[in-house]
Amino acid sequence: MMMNLFSSFDPTSNFNFSLNWMSTLIGIMIIPPMFWLIPSRFHMLWNNIIIILHKEFKILLGSYKSQGSTLIFISLFSLILFNNFLGLFPYIFTSTSHMTMTLSLALPLWLSFMIYGWLNNSIHMLAHLVPQGTPPILMPFMVCIETISNVIRPGTLAIRLSANMIAGHLSMTLLGNTGPMMSLTLINLLIIVQILLLTLETAVAMIQSYVFAILSTLYSSEVN
Repeated sequence: MMMNLFSSFDPTSNFNFSLNWMSTLIGIMIIPPMFWLIPSRFHMLWNNIIIILHKEFKILLGSYKSQGSTLIFISLFSLILFNNFLGLFPYIFTSTSHMTMTLSLALPLWLSFMIYGWLNNSIHMLAHLVPQGTPPILMPFMVCIETISNVIRPGTLAIRLSANMIAGHLSMTLLGNTGPMMSLTLINLLIIVQILLLTLETAVAMIQSYVFAILSTLYSSEVN
């Protein structure tokens, strides 16, 4: 029995090793056969998705900067999407609902963008702190505001992803726990609502992985 609403997100461990995080590594066993088996419909569908994402990221990054850069963001999108979908299955731990996972993805990316930008394009990075057309009297305030908004970017990326995944799972858990106390008619209504929520969560899983990858791409394009 759950002691609180968030206990379903607590990692279970065995032999001092958290078994819940193993769900993050399942893709290593599933994805490699795609590269040596005869291409299936799923393989061709995934290739089409990758090509579409590559074209979109290429536009955001600029054609002269995107050689190989889009692979990083496509891999990021694939990892988050895979883990988001795994969390929709019963009794599988959702690793992207934890700040440990999301912050470890967002923080290194942001740090690498900042280090690269300040080392190679210092003047460009300083110019970003004061938007064009800002009155001279407001410039000190704009520098503070832009600096704060830049520093909190990894936090907003991580919280956006984990909060969206937790919110849907919590709402489904809350509704599911009321099932034993309902009549047969209300249980039928509850099942319909749960199916609709599951459909919404499927859409959220795709949208949030796309938003995370797109925002990371936009942040990287600003440092060039």
